[in-house]
Amino acid sequence: MKLSVIGTGYLGAVHAACMAELGFDVVGIDVDADKIATLQSGKAPFFEPDFEPILERNIAAGRLHFTTDFSAMADADVHFVCVGTPQAAGSLAADTRYVDSAIEEVARYAKAGSVVAGKSTVPVGTAARLQAKLDELSAHGIELAWNPEFLREGFAVEDTLHPDRIVIGVQGESAEGWLRQVYASMIAANTPFLVTDFPTAELVKVSANAFLATKISFINAMAEVCETVGGDVVALADAIGHDVRIGRRFLNAGIGFGGGCLPKDIRAFQARAAELGVEEAVAFLRDVDAVNMRRRSRVVELANEMLGGTVGKRIAVLGAAFKPNSDDVRDSPALDIASTLAEGGADVIIYDPEAMANALKRFPSLKTADSIEQALTGADAVLHLTEWKVFRDINPVEAKNLMNHAFMIDGRNALDLQAWRAAGFEAKALGRP
Repeated sequence: MKLSVIGTGYLGAVHAACMAELGFDVVGIDVDADKIATLQSGKAPFFEPDFEPILERNIAAGRLHFTTDFSAMADADVHFVCVGTPQAAGSLAADTRYVDSAIEEVARYAKAGSVVAGKSTVPVGTAARLQAKLDELSAHGIELAWNPEFLREGFAVEDTLHPDRIVIGVQGESAEGWLRQVYASMIAANTPFLVTDFPTAELVKVSANAFLATKISFINAMAEVCETVGGDVVALADAIGHDVRIGRRFLNAGIGFGGGCLPKDIRAFQARAAELGVEEAVAFLRDVDAVNMRRRSRVVELANEMLGGTVGKRIAVLGAAFKPNSDDVRDSPALDIASTLAEGGADVIIYDPEAMANALKRFPSLKTADSIEQALTGADAVLHLTEWKVFRDINPVEAKNLMNHAFMIDGRNALDLQAWRAAGFEAKALGRP
């Protein structure tokens, strides 16, 4: 069986390489010639653990190649659409232009009997519209399925090869049959394979992200209360997390969520709900978003309180990526806080193990360091904003010896506050006494 993957960004490149790892003949297609050249050379254009060895291995084996030529999909049996759906300029809504363009290319080149599987996150109702477009543009009767992705950055290879569930939305038996063949090894390993209609499949991803975002913002709202009454949000999360109906995961208070999915998806969900006349059904997502953004502002306020103002103060920011094990700075809370402090007159220097190049693309004027030690040297305060292991492993005594003043804010509740205080730091974390 031959597969094509249209769109070779984070989702598409990982999906293409992992499908080749399963033994399929895969072609990845994109309009970005530089990205295609990088991938075809066996190099990853982004940081993702365990991805590059799979990429190199399958290119060398001849099972995987990348091209800008859309006609290369002509002999593929299944076409995965993995293009981006960014937030539209001046709107909360998702921009689906790239999905439409991909479908037009499929209609132009796909052979009779092949199937399209959409993996992009789209507004509910998109799949039915795209099926109609395929019916209009192609004489082959190409069937569409919607097959949402559930990748976690930093674990994308594992999540692709060993997913916790597979969801497909279909209207016909042919699409289901082809996708059962694609995912046969996973189905044999007892991975749940859920077959739904189009709207349900489209809603699964945004519903899951809305739920996770709500859980994160809930504990951050409790952190705001704890800061007022002197409670400890970590102990609170531990206590309520023992309730099996709640669970402890995603109850880590801090500076909140970011990245290319959760913020975009909950905003697009609100926009689509408004178009459908059910805006009030998801009105709570406005508060979820607001709580999340307030946590970023709180770190800036806390830095000003600790330092008696941040103008002219040297502040070391540890972290630029929105999460560890990623170089993704899209809607990164860490980078947002760093840029806000810099714009307010602070002398900010930032370090991240993988995300410095992307951070500078977004904010070219930010000062960067080549190491943790360089960032800390002469700093008046240090802000821990992305929970990389190398940051969690910092020796606070050694850090204090490098710094001008011993102030620390843990924006991720991942450091040992007592150890930092024992080393002589005034150390604070969100939602903790």
